[in-house]
Amino acid sequence: MKILAISDDVVDTLYSPRLRQQFRDVELVIGCGDLPFYYLEYIVTLLDVPLYYVPGNHDKAEQYLSDGRVVYRAEGCESLDSRTTAVAPLVTPTLKELGQAGAAPAARLLLAGLGGSMRYNNEGAHQYTEGEMNGRLLRLAPGLLANRLRYGRFLDILVTHAPPRGIHDDTDLAHTGFKSFRTFMDLFRPRLLLHGHSHIYRSDVVTSTRYKDTQVINVYPYRVIEWAGG
Repeated sequence: MKILAISDDVVDTLYSPRLRQQFRDVELVIGCGDLPFYYLEYIVTLLDVPLYYVPGNHDKAEQYLSDGRVVYRAEGCESLDSRTTAVAPLVTPTLKELGQAGAAPAARLLLAGLGGSMRYNNEGAHQYTEGEMNGRLLRLAPGLLANRLRYGRFLDILVTHAPPRGIHDDTDLAHTGFKSFRTFMDLFRPRLLLHGHSHIYRSDVVTSTRYKDTQVINVYPYRVIEWAGG
């Protein structure tokens, strides 16, 4: 499976009719926050694949359209914030494969999402203290345990806006990562953690870091990821 992960900036090459040709083999889009709904809707319309997203610290609870309408979600997309989901593969098994004795069911990609950043003022809808983020992580636990029972693992990909503490973060409070994300990786061992929030302006900045069983990737402003399976 090829995944297009996006965050923080509207990229001209993606917000363009060239998108369908350039990324025609993408099977899933993941948004890591601070992206306008119209951008997410454009991408999902052209690629016609599932798109899951979490909010960033600059995202409002609602967005206003040019015609005066107020919208609370990106049409055709699924919010992943504070929830888990299992994404079915787009490739449908053939009748021959389905008829094979003992054939295993098609593997599903297990996702969970936590948007927002560290709380640095009282103006954002998606800012959290470390304690608040810990509480949000605990609320994911029932879904993760259900994954373990049904699929034999807790999670494949954790989607966040902010990075973990000490990995791709910065020293100012707004861009400090969450310690709780490291605890989450210790306990539930996702294969990937995809985040945005940390803007990249130099080519020598580290954007992919291994933490125990998890590869932490800063996808800003977009990144194509090859998912090899479970």
